[in-house]
Amino acid sequence: MEYLKVILIILLLLFITGCAKKPSSNDGIILPTGSFECNITIDSSQEIGEISPYIYGANQDIEGVKHTARRIGGNRLTGYNWETNMSNAGSDWYHSSDYYLPWHMGIPQSDYNKPAIVLTKFHDKSVDMGAISLITLQMAGYVAKDANGSVSEEETAPSSRWAEVIFRKGSNLSLNPDTNDNSVYMDELLNFLITKYGNSDSQTGIKGYLLDNEPDLWNTTHPRIHPQKVTCNELITKSIELAKVVKEMDPKALVFGYESYGFMGFYSLQDAPDWNDVKGNHKWFISYYLQKMREASEQYGKRLLDVLSIHWYPEARSSSGVRICFDGENATDADISIARMQAPRTLWDPTYKTSVKGQITSGENSWINQWFPEFLPLIPRIKEDINTYYPETKLAITEFDYGGKDHISGGIALVDVLGIFGKYGVYLATRWADSGTYAASAYNIYLNYDGKGSKYGDICVKADTSDVEKMPVYASICKDNKNKLHIILINRTLDKEGIAKIKIQGNNPYTSCTIYGFDYRSPEIKKIGTIENIENNYFELKIPQLTVYHLVF
Repeated sequence: MEYLKVILIILLLLFITGCAKKPSSNDGIILPTGSFECNITIDSSQEIGEISPYIYGANQDIEGVKHTARRIGGNRLTGYNWETNMSNAGSDWYHSSDYYLPWHMGIPQSDYNKPAIVLTKFHDKSVDMGAISLITLQMAGYVAKDANGSVSEEETAPSSRWAEVIFRKGSNLSLNPDTNDNSVYMDELLNFLITKYGNSDSQTGIKGYLLDNEPDLWNTTHPRIHPQKVTCNELITKSIELAKVVKEMDPKALVFGYESYGFMGFYSLQDAPDWNDVKGNHKWFISYYLQKMREASEQYGKRLLDVLSIHWYPEARSSSGVRICFDGENATDADISIARMQAPRTLWDPTYKTSVKGQITSGENSWINQWFPEFLPLIPRIKEDINTYYPETKLAITEFDYGGKDHISGGIALVDVLGIFGKYGVYLATRWADSGTYAASAYNIYLNYDGKGSKYGDICVKADTSDVEKMPVYASICKDNKNKLHIILINRTLDKEGIAKIKIQGNNPYTSCTIYGFDYRSPEIKKIGTIENIENNYFELKIPQLTVYHLVF
């Protein structure tokens, strides 16, 4: 009897404690505690520029998303032998040489040794999806010659465990390459792919080629292939020569380089041994690389670099020091969620950075903002260097991730990032992360907002917000119907309803719109409703906290 009394008392205390809590949903999201007003101004007559269709790409397909661009890249591809489909994991997994790539792609074991089947299976899927493919070419020097597992330090290349990468075989290009000659040829690979699919400008051709992957980290990721730090001279020389091979084989194919891993790669090629000797007046390696590729192109007589390609994993941290991606990738508490949702501002917002080097006075909590604020915001700074050192070069971000793939904060951050890519003229972007429910919603709010394949517009127009911290906004019209207006509105506050006061300027009168969206309660994109009887292109709209709306006029 006493035992039952104790149990009843415990249950009563738990009930009282539960009733005393603030009303909340999971993941630290509390019910609204107030509201804010935000002035939104759209001018549909002021076209900023075309939105590239290729910013909605991926390295790993997201379930339920029809991506527009697909990249096969990453650490595994540096040591990939196209003749046999063997590859090496580098420091990611015990420097193992094996058949991981065909196994991971579900290729039957009987087909493992079919030339380039990893690449052809990948591209076949792109063709089926209506997406373009980006294929990584090997440039570090060696690729796996066997599938016998871990490579010891004593077996560092050159050794019997490796085949040498040679850019030009020059003649007798074979569709059945010799796997016993200790060499792998890049022109022979290109010939194989072009023979199978046609040139890049054909309906099934491969659109672009990447000059390997993260060369600034070769010595740490692939010390059995490239134990020494890459030098500026080596990277530039190899990039020029391999780019020439691509242009000779497929003149209209796009060359992407240099696939830098992150900020210190942008800054000094990860402290390349010869950086201080060659940099001259250049503030960082990006501008030096652009200049050298332009000079080589002028000497060669045709463009050798079409797209400057970089990787961007934000260094933003919560106030408690947790990075929003990697160590905080799946973290969803309020502190990390706020940092994650604000982090995209580093890509474009000049007010979101410190003005005092070494002391963060505003903007994100990151070592980049603390010590290198002069290079922020990132996209305008890179675009400025492109215009100065190699005009008309496109910009691609071929790996990026903001974490929170199954949380509303990750969905909001990704919607914001995709809006930024469109507004600020990024040519191509391919996310690096697994599928996620909110990640899927972020893409589909642009690519399939009504479940019938309807898309966001392809011409960016002027869109301003009076409170970018709380409510970012993006707008577009359509090339085939410039009267059709799209607005993406985000309320990224944790606990406040936003009242958007929306004024649309321009020549077109709009009298109604349909709203689609998702929020913290569910990643499902739903038709929220319609607004009728809009007068003088002005109306007010209440947007709950942690909500994304897509308005279609």
